[in-house]
Amino acid sequence: MKKDDISVLLVDGHTNQVLPFAKAFKKLSCSVTTINFSKLDVGYSSRYPDKKILETACFGDEEGRLKTIRALLQTQKYQIVIPTSDFSAILLSKNKVELSRYAYIAIADWETIQIACDKYSTMKVCMDYGIPCTKTLLNVNCIQDILDANPAFPLVVKPRISYGAIGFNVVKTKEELLNLLAKEDVSLNDIIIQEYIFHTDLQYEAAMFIDSNNITKTALVFSKNRWFPINGGSSTLNITVEDKEIVTNCEKLLKQINWRGCADIDLIRDPRDGVAKVLEINPRASGSVKICFEAGVDLAKQILESALGNEVTKYDKYEIGVRLRRMHTDVLWFIYSKGRFKARPSWFNFKRTKEHIFSWSDPLPWFSSTLQAFGKYKKEIKKRVFW
Repeated sequence: MKKDDISVLLVDGHTNQVLPFAKAFKKLSCSVTTINFSKLDVGYSSRYPDKKILETACFGDEEGRLKTIRALLQTQKYQIVIPTSDFSAILLSKNKVELSRYAYIAIADWETIQIACDKYSTMKVCMDYGIPCTKTLLNVNCIQDILDANPAFPLVVKPRISYGAIGFNVVKTKEELLNLLAKEDVSLNDIIIQEYIFHTDLQYEAAMFIDSNNITKTALVFSKNRWFPINGGSSTLNITVEDKEIVTNCEKLLKQINWRGCADIDLIRDPRDGVAKVLEINPRASGSVKICFEAGVDLAKQILESALGNEVTKYDKYEIGVRLRRMHTDVLWFIYSKGRFKARPSWFNFKRTKEHIFSWSDPLPWFSSTLQAFGKYKKEIKKRVFW
């Protein structure tokens, strides 16, 4: 099979990752299709996809989404299917055996995904193999097990499996912890309890790619220098850095769980000992994956090579100091942050900086995503839950 014959299906047109992937696959002479929930999705407004499909199922509807993808693969010719959201990554992995009859599904096997998406299982692997991570209480079967462990407060209580910061709680005292655990909708089987690491230092992400031979072909690290909401949210400014310790630890973690393909690992540097510690594994390419392409790492090429059964290109080096800025939320960071004029790098410094969505060659997605953002924030203001 030749590259010119390859059709790529990007199933999450609402995610920003589809923009650099669509552009990169077009450069590789592939045809690109996106599945979208709205005409305002960046995967629909972008000029790069050859075909744009509007999804009829609602986001979160597993049965409806699987039905759409299955029908496309059965009736049309796609060679590669790529998820860029946690929801779709889990769905495709769960059904990978069936869907692989029709196309190359660019996601790890279900057995591996279950470990990566379960924060308890991820932390247990880290703690068992000496990989720095946020300390987590293991083997908790009842409240007394927690009290017997005599944990130091504050603590983090969060779901074992969740997207983003949904259900994230910080408890400062034993009384707060007991009150939280006493709620009817809180089950010890569904949560994890961890130490709280104060956000006084940088957070990091490691963009990784492991080939079918369990060899690391990409290990790119970038810092999260600002984020919004300011008390814990998505990054607004990222900068590529070199950190061999982070690479070593993330590589060890992924190889222990037999990972294949793209993965994104979140870490935070602990101000108490200066060590970057694993927070979680995201089972797909980073939401900030554009920084990889800008720094000289072509993940689309690696996925294509994997699909064709070819040797996967290894990126030993990447450009350090490349910045990726999400201007929409970085403006909000500037408005709400008390340290707006003390930021390093300066908020007014645009040196070597790329915008997260906007590009002169494909400007419409920035405008469509802006309209979507206004709609989202308007709803949140009405609900009085705006940050």
